[in-house]
Amino acid sequence: MVKLTIVGRVKDGLPLAQEARYMNNETTTSHNLSSNYKQQAEFLLNEISKGALPLPSMTIRVDHHSFKYPSTPCKLYVCVYLVVNGICFITLCDSSYPRKLAFNYLQDLQKEFDKFDNGLIHKITKPYSFVKFDSIISSIRKQYIDTRTQANLSKLNANRHRELDIVTGNMSDVVERRRNSEILETPAANNTPQSSSLLWGSPRLEACQLDFFFLAIALIWTPIAIITVIAWILLWVSLVFTDDYLISTL
Repeated sequence: MVKLTIVGRVKDGLPLAQEARYMNNETTTSHNLSSNYKQQAEFLLNEISKGALPLPSMTIRVDHHSFKYPSTPCKLYVCVYLVVNGICFITLCDSSYPRKLAFNYLQDLQKEFDKFDNGLIHKITKPYSFVKFDSIISSIRKQYIDTRTQANLSKLNANRHRELDIVTGNMSDVVERRRNSEILETPAANNTPQSSSLLWGSPRLEACQLDFFFLAIALIWTPIAIITVIAWILLWVSLVFTDDYLISTL
C-alpha cells in the first residue's frame, strides 16, 4: 500500500505538496513513525536537489528498525522517486507493493502536475503550500490502494516480460554518504576567504605590521644618520687641525 507521497522542486529541494496515509490507528508510536518517514522522504528530496542522487528514478529501501525506533518490530518500506522536468515525485510504500504499480502511480501524478502553469510552480516559496495538488494526490492514490483491481492488474500485466530497469539502494547508504560529505566539507569551510580576512584583520597581525613599518623606517634612515654623524665628525676634525696649523705658523 502507498503510505506517503511528496512532490517537490528539485532546484531548491522545496516540498510543494503532500498526501500522507500511514497507519489506521492514531497511536503515539504510529504518529512518530509517520513523522520519521516524512523526514526521510524530505531528506531524499534534499539529496536529489544537491545532486547526490543523480538518477531520474530510483528505489530506496527503508526500515524504521535502523533509525529512531530500534525497539519496534522491523518492517521494511521502500521510497520510490521519479524526477521529470525539475519536479520530484516521491512515494513511500510497503516493500511488498509492486514496483511497477508504484512507478505508474508516480507517472500519473506527473501527468496531472504538468497541467499546471510552470510559472506558478516556480513562484511558490513556502513548503507544502501548493495545497491545490494535495487533493489530486489523494484522488490518484485511491486508485492504487488495491493491487487486485482490473485496472491495476492490467498495468502489472502490460509488458510483463520486461523488468523495470530501476536502480535500488539503501537509505542507510544515502545517510552515510551525506555524513562523509559533511565531514569533508568542514575543513574546507574553515579555510574560506572569510577566515583569511579575519586573520588579516586581527589585532596581533596589525601590531606586527606596525612593528615592521617602524623597522623598515629604521633600516632606511639609520645608515643615513650614521653617514651624517661621521661627516660632521670629519668636518669638525678637519676644522680643528686647520686652526692648529694656522696658529703654529704665526
